[in-house]
Amino acid sequence: MARAVWTVADSIVSPLGVTSEENYNNIRQGISGVKQVNNASWNDKPFMASAIDTLTPGNERTRFEQISIQALENALKTFTLPADKTIFILSTTKGNIDQLDHEHPDHPRIHLHAVAEYLGGAFGFKRNIVVSNACISGVLALIIAKRFLENGQYDHAVILGADVLSRFVVSGFQSLQAISPNHCKPFDANRTGINLGEAAGVMVLSADPKSLGINPEVRLLGSGVSNDANHISGPSRTGEELALAIRYALETSALSPADIDFVSAHGTATIYNDEMEAKAFNYAGMSTIPLNSLKGYYGHTLGAAGVIETIITIQSLLKNELIPTRGFDTFGVPKEINVCSAFQSKPLKRILKTASGFGGCNAALVVEKVNQ
Repeated sequence: MARAVWTVADSIVSPLGVTSEENYNNIRQGISGVKQVNNASWNDKPFMASAIDTLTPGNERTRFEQISIQALENALKTFTLPADKTIFILSTTKGNIDQLDHEHPDHPRIHLHAVAEYLGGAFGFKRNIVVSNACISGVLALIIAKRFLENGQYDHAVILGADVLSRFVVSGFQSLQAISPNHCKPFDANRTGINLGEAAGVMVLSADPKSLGINPEVRLLGSGVSNDANHISGPSRTGEELALAIRYALETSALSPADIDFVSAHGTATIYNDEMEAKAFNYAGMSTIPLNSLKGYYGHTLGAAGVIETIITIQSLLKNELIPTRGFDTFGVPKEINVCSAFQSKPLKRILKTASGFGGCNAALVVEKVNQ
């Protein structure tokens, strides 16, 4: 029998704060990190994004490393994990890619495996891997960590999801005409694209929480991954493939759609992604279940998105609160879904976290609150 996998600690460093609690409280008040950014090194003209403006320039650590170290320190400050029984997983799409902007192509940690080894080594971890699979990286990293712990290869896992803004990232999304000139509006009829963001989030998972002196409340259940093989950047036109990942997540949790109380969707506010998700949730029999997107608070943080959004959703789960989709006003997708547009208090036990990304990748993960 597979071992249960529990969440035992987490942390978020973003424009909304430097702890998970600070981030959640700001979101609960409707505060967004998205604002007009005027940084000529990222873009010649001002653009809307969620940027961290408290980092130290000229530090021996890059911006990416600074927020990663801070998030790791916050998450690991109350206990020590055994190095031989812990795996460190870095979820990122670009890592230190901004060093190319600074003409440092020979930076010793510009390669993802090198920065993962550096960050893991700073905390004494002997084994590390990188998960870099477009925008599902964060959710996929949690799924991979869960599988390592379930089969007994490790007792604990530290998952860091992080990405920062750079000219490389901004110009890439601009080339796809995907960046909105205004605050993004997920699932809204007047949505015009994404806002980019930067953040670092850490989740610590354990199959042996008692050894850490922790009595956990939340565990990871089933998961599913799929690929629609539709287009290098455009999602499936039917949503069937994300629905397949959701079906796998439910089946491996021994649950039905009616057992899910809330959905934390990807919700990028691009035309095609939001349409695809709406179709997928209908295929999965989840059109009436409340759902939200957190992109209006953080922007799209790429490799960090799945981790920080899961953390916020767990906070929501523990507090029995539904966070509204910031920017949503007028329903604008072809299939009916229950977009949460106002703060609500409601008993919650299980949530579904989904993600989709370039190359047609999809991931889904069920998280459950357990009263012990």
